[in-house]
Amino acid sequence: MSAPQVQNLSNIKILSSLAPEQRRDFEISCRWKRFAPEELVIDQSAISRDVYFIARGRVRVVNFTVGGKEVTLDDLGPGTLFGELAAIDGRPRSSTVVAAEDSDIAKMAPERFLKLMRQYPFVSLEVMKNLANVIRTSTDRIVDLSTLGANNRVHGELLRQARTGRRENNIAIIRPIPVHGEMASRASTTRETVACVISDLTRKGIVKRERDALVVTDYAMLESLVEDVR
Repeated sequence: MSAPQVQNLSNIKILSSLAPEQRRDFEISCRWKRFAPEELVIDQSAISRDVYFIARGRVRVVNFTVGGKEVTLDDLGPGTLFGELAAIDGRPRSSTVVAAEDSDIAKMAPERFLKLMRQYPFVSLEVMKNLANVIRTSTDRIVDLSTLGANNRVHGELLRQARTGRRENNIAIIRPIPVHGEMASRASTTRETVACVISDLTRKGIVKRERDALVVTDYAMLESLVEDVR
């Protein structure tokens, strides 16, 4: 595996308030690695408590049911961190993390991370904001899984991706094109259901597939399909 292209933490959101010299003090204590797509970054059974920062690339946070079914919890991109829960409370990992694409990732020892939080209160505040967002997202997901049918859950997942994609007026562009298997994992349904829902939305003119993107041509209608049911 080649060396990471990026070996600084300049784009990490929670560290954005640090001066370069302050940030550098923590950068030099990190261990850097490039992960290939589908390579394991954290195993849920691991006893480590390190914190990870994504300088480049994207990872997928997953969990597994008792029957072994994979459930995707979230995708994390450049500038984000993960693994902070174990560093903070000392308990085992809550999820497995795998690289979704080539990713340059820095690993910081838990003691160093806790020192960072104690030394810079604004960093601690950013970590708390990040955890609050995780709680809100998890709450929404629990409500969807408890109250929505499979088709509606796919609508909801598509809407989530449309919200984070590029938007122009009533059009949203999702790039790259969502993989049916990944959407099914997020929506706790099957690839076949995802395919049927996408086909139905295409027939209705709500989405259309282009060469390298899925275009939501009527964002308001997709949002209505989700919110009306909720």
